[in-house]
Amino acid sequence: MEKKESLDLYKEMVIIRRLEERAAELYQLGKIGGFLHLYIGQEAISAGISSVRQPQDRLITAYRDHGWAISAGIDPKAVMAELLGKVDGCSKGRGGSMHMADTELNFWGGHAIVGAHIPLAAGLALGDVYQGNDDAVTICMFGDGSTNIGFFHEGLNLSKVWNLPVLWVCENNQYGMGTTVDRASAVSEIRQKAEGYGMANERIEGMDVMAVRQEVARVLEKIRKEGGPYLLEIMTYRYRGHSMGDPERYRDKAEVKKWEEEDPIGIYRKYLIENKIATAKGLDELDDEALQIVDEAEKFAEASPNPDKSTLFENIYVEPTPVEYRGYALEHESEEQ
Repeated sequence: MEKKESLDLYKEMVIIRRLEERAAELYQLGKIGGFLHLYIGQEAISAGISSVRQPQDRLITAYRDHGWAISAGIDPKAVMAELLGKVDGCSKGRGGSMHMADTELNFWGGHAIVGAHIPLAAGLALGDVYQGNDDAVTICMFGDGSTNIGFFHEGLNLSKVWNLPVLWVCENNQYGMGTTVDRASAVSEIRQKAEGYGMANERIEGMDVMAVRQEVARVLEKIRKEGGPYLLEIMTYRYRGHSMGDPERYRDKAEVKKWEEEDPIGIYRKYLIENKIATAKGLDELDDEALQIVDEAEKFAEASPNPDKSTLFENIYVEPTPVEYRGYALEHESEEQ
């Protein structure tokens, strides 16, 4: 990896961290509504995977998607504007925190319903097979909690039956909404769930961005050459609650502090300095640049207008109201009929 690419990777991780911290502040000020799921502590995964993803590779994720949006190439200004529900947001202020997307970047969005995007990922990969896009891989991200529901099993099963080029990635941050993995899942080592579908799988470290890059690049290359799906369980940790409304009564502060000592940004910073790729002063300057980018993103979002109410139903198909007949709903006949 070239020096500039190495430093850009560091800056990207810091931008994600600072933007998430700013989002938490804005949420507490009432400027961000709804739910807010922060990515703090998991930056090495989005940055690492996105750094080895090819333009033809589709990316789809769940609701903890702000970091993924930035890593996919969406401008932090558009991310912040979307968080504030403004018209200049990446989804024009209609999606908010959990629905960031840009199909031109092959980023097929964040999805709010737990695991509902997993079958969609299988569909994206199937579409590539039909279109003859032999070099494309669909990368599907999800949390450990998603692996206990039907969407997960349907998606993995079909991807194996049809031998689809999907890289299934579980970001195992140790907790579901409010409980540990081993209390909610009969199989606590998530990668083992792929065994039920005869699918290749492994567990890797997720706090070291260089390790993520290396391992994911290897697996992506394997899928491109040999085809078929693969499941990666990447071990990480979220430093904040499940969402901003989480009181976090299910874990103690000592545990969080222990994981913070293995901070992904700190690990990568140490790597850059020890390998003489950057100096501490140089990285401090990148920290300042990242903070400035977040400051500018906030100002941009604050200045962006709210969506006009008259556009509320744009891009939405509204089903005709069914006719009631003796208690049964009948569909309207079309003009052609």
